Amino acid sequence: MTNLDKLNGIFCEVFSVDASALGAGFDNKSVEGWDSVRQLNLTSNIEDTFDIMLDPEDILECTSYDNARAILAKYEIEL
Repeated sequence: MTNLDKLNGIFCEVFSVDASALGAGFDNKSVEGWDSVRQLNLTSNIEDTFDIMLDPEDILECTSYDNARAILAKYEIEL
């Protein structure tokens, strides 16, 4: 399983969506039910899956699929 598959799996699980829904428009403003609890669940799953500890700023910035990808790149996780 690739790192991208892992990230997609996290988003699909947390937001109960199909991977086809993920992309540039998938963010906290357009996804119904994206609240602080789901965002915390998302970042916690990212930390556990990729064995990293996100900075508090990164946790706050993880407000879209694209931002999550950029944050992982910052931690040298190749997608």
